[in-house]
Order: sequence, then C-alpha cells, then structure tokens
Amino acid sequence: MLKDAVVAGADKALAESAQLPDTLTKAQAYRLYGRDNVDRWCKENLIHPVVKAGSGKKKFIDRLKLEAVARASNRVTYLPVAER
Repeated sequence: MLKDAVVAGADKALAESAQLPDTLTKAQAYRLYGRDNVDRWCKENLIHPVVKAGSGKKKFIDRLKLEAVARASNRVTYLPVAER
C-alpha cells in the first residue's frame, strides 16, 4: 500500500507540473507495457486508442486508464490453458 501511495503521489506531482502527458501514443504504450499486452487490452475493450485532431494517424491512449489496466492485469487471463 505504501508503494502505491508513493507512486500515486509522484504521478500527481508530475501531472500537476505538466511533466507527465495526459495521453501516450500507442508506440509509447508498446514500449512501456509490451505490444502483446497493449493489443490484448485493446481487444478486450479495456483501453481505447483514439486519433487526436491534427495528429495525422497517430493513436493516443489515456495514460491514467492505461496505468490502471496495467496494475489490475492478472497474468492468469492471458496464459495458455496448458500453463494455467
């Protein structure tokens, strides 16, 4: 619990000082959490990439939603049946 509180406090401080963006590109999400995880979360409708006006075809994901899904991700949901 203490670790979660520290991370939440640091994220809040960085967000308030405009050091953390509100959204991440899909490529940034891939680098942080892995392509397989991000694609699976999109397929399961846990996160929804959107195209911002004026950004061409770049897709963006809400950073807070992505972090929440990553924290709540349960490895059991994506292990093959043989490995469960």
